[in-house]
Amino acid sequence: MKKISLFIVVSIIIITVGGCLTLPKGPKPGTFSSLHERYNVKILRDNWGVPHIYGKTDPDTAFGLAYAHSEDDFPTIADALLTCRGELASLKGKEHAPIDYLAKLLKVNETVEENYSSLPEDVRQLCEAYADGLNFYVSQHPDELPSRYLPIRGQDIVAGFVFKGPFFYGLDNEIMKLFRDERARPVSKKNEEDQTAQAVEQWLNKEGMTVGSNTAAVAPSRTPDGSTYLNINSHQPWDGPVAWYEAHLNSEEGWNCVGGLFPGTPIILVGHNEHLGWAHTVNSPDLIDIYVLEMNPDNPNQYKFDGEWLDLEVREVPLEVKLFGPFRWTVKQEALWSVHGPAVRQDHGVYAIRYSNMGDVDQVEQWYRMNKATNFEEWEGAMRMQANASLNAGYADKEGNIAYIYNAKAPVRDEGYNWEQYLPGDTSETLWDEYIPYDAMPMVINPASGFIQNCNNTPFQTTTGPENPSAEDFSATLGFETYMSNRGQRYLELLGADESITWEEFHTYKFDDAYSEASDEVTIWRELAEAQSDNPLTQEALNVWRKWDFRTNKENTSAAIVMLTLRPNSNDEGVELNEESIQEILDEMTWAAGILKEKHGRIDVAWGEVSRVIRGEVNMPVDGGPDTLRAIYSVFKRDGELVGIEDGQLDGKGGDCYFMLVRWDAAGNLTSESMHQYGSATLRKDSKHYDDQSPLFARKEMRTTLFTKEAVLDNLEREYAPGE
Repeated sequence: MKKISLFIVVSIIIITVGGCLTLPKGPKPGTFSSLHERYNVKILRDNWGVPHIYGKTDPDTAFGLAYAHSEDDFPTIADALLTCRGELASLKGKEHAPIDYLAKLLKVNETVEENYSSLPEDVRQLCEAYADGLNFYVSQHPDELPSRYLPIRGQDIVAGFVFKGPFFYGLDNEIMKLFRDERARPVSKKNEEDQTAQAVEQWLNKEGMTVGSNTAAVAPSRTPDGSTYLNINSHQPWDGPVAWYEAHLNSEEGWNCVGGLFPGTPIILVGHNEHLGWAHTVNSPDLIDIYVLEMNPDNPNQYKFDGEWLDLEVREVPLEVKLFGPFRWTVKQEALWSVHGPAVRQDHGVYAIRYSNMGDVDQVEQWYRMNKATNFEEWEGAMRMQANASLNAGYADKEGNIAYIYNAKAPVRDEGYNWEQYLPGDTSETLWDEYIPYDAMPMVINPASGFIQNCNNTPFQTTTGPENPSAEDFSATLGFETYMSNRGQRYLELLGADESITWEEFHTYKFDDAYSEASDEVTIWRELAEAQSDNPLTQEALNVWRKWDFRTNKENTSAAIVMLTLRPNSNDEGVELNEESIQEILDEMTWAAGILKEKHGRIDVAWGEVSRVIRGEVNMPVDGGPDTLRAIYSVFKRDGELVGIEDGQLDGKGGDCYFMLVRWDAAGNLTSESMHQYGSATLRKDSKHYDDQSPLFARKEMRTTLFTKEAVLDNLEREYAPGE
């Protein structure tokens, strides 16, 4: 029996010609060259290159979206689709084999094939039209995808949601832990002494997330003119399969929505229509359980469950890996399945995996219904599907309603176990199949305070006043967060202190670049501000350190030494300050001071000389930093260099990216502003829209979102049908 390694290395030095696989043939791209004749759609590109898709029907619009997005970023779309098929390594090489294995371990394609027909017809039509748009694009650009991968089908679009959704609540990280040299966690025992106390302690100290997003909504009661505001500000990487793309989708069937979507998705994921808008922020409820199976000593493919030996489903999944040119090699790896779900065999045990909504294919339907909702009741009706197993939602509408929903498809679990540990897999007591209902989730709807916010922080500090949910009302088995991000703390401080928030102030608060005095960063700063050093370089750095005002504006001359020393992450959980940890921080400070001296000739260099937006011909200073409301994340490296930059500059890689500020006035009239860190041509370097929004992004200048056709026509760059 082959042992599985998630980090498969397919390295073949010498192979015979007979052992290689040549590139299979698929349908000729010309097969799809007439698909556009089925669809009635126009693409209107505004003067920022943003596509506004006008179709007669919703499928017409989906076809146009696929074609327009492909013009700007088809390679990323193709990679995303092949990843979900488990075929990316066959196109791009051995480094992608582990993610291909994961797609096959989780039976992504089998799940979709089995359940696709259960989707409503309008959802299937939408996905199939989007797939047609991709196929038609390839027919016009056959060099961009080998024909062996055609046709792209509606099932491929659904598979993207099925595969990627669980990663937002950490499934990939939990599976990777199984491939360590030793077991990562102990196995819980039922009703073990202090079991509840252990679970609560682990829950309260739950690791902070490594990604971030912001949302806030303000009701008419807290604005001077009766307006309603919404901040849609999901933080994502600036490049790759989960980088935002902006589009406006309109059809004569009532679909009129603008916002952000990912490569390969046929609907808006965050954004607004004329009636309402919503944002998502990542949350981290405990939606994943790992079971340790008791194996039969006489049969390595049997495990004990409720006193009986059950057979594992044992498969060998093929992983096709590109070698060079047309040659590929197929490696087979073991994949297991148990009553709990997928399973893997390691030297330290056989582990089964169970996660929320395993086997669910309804995600695209939920977002589609949210896109077309016309009021809170309809929008919440879509949310009640709970097809998307996680993600907080912030909401506002033209009627003045605001809401925060802690969305989680949270399992109902036996209170006798510590669910932060691994679970015994030999009993049905740990095999859950029910979920906490939607109405039992933490939520804040139209609070008396007049505002809500979430920045990946605990749902129990969403606003001010008594309407916050209480942690005491929720079981520790759910794993809901209790920590505060700096961003959440700052939003509470800013919005909570302002009883009459103007539209201009709402903008200012969104771009806030400060750390709260209650933040971990300021706590550490205070401790180090009292330090002294015999090292002249360190002492010089300490002198600059003491002048910091907790901000990260580009003119700030102390932010660089603080940021390079602390290197904050999103939602850091802090550090225990003692003699040893203080010395470690001082060592980091000395390293950072050396870098600044070497690259800039001084330690008190302006933060904007270090923190940059670099894209195409653009290289500009940018305010903000990690875990500030103006969130900018860069890559740091300790080995004496800053990653990829020769002159001491940090190139932003994530955080603030595409976002929107939305307003409905007292009469329900809509105003919308948006910003993208790069531009609409996300992967087309020869386009002027590759970097044309980067200067605006660096200067914190929003642009008007063109939502009416009249506004689009007044700012029209090009109008065409796919293929023209």
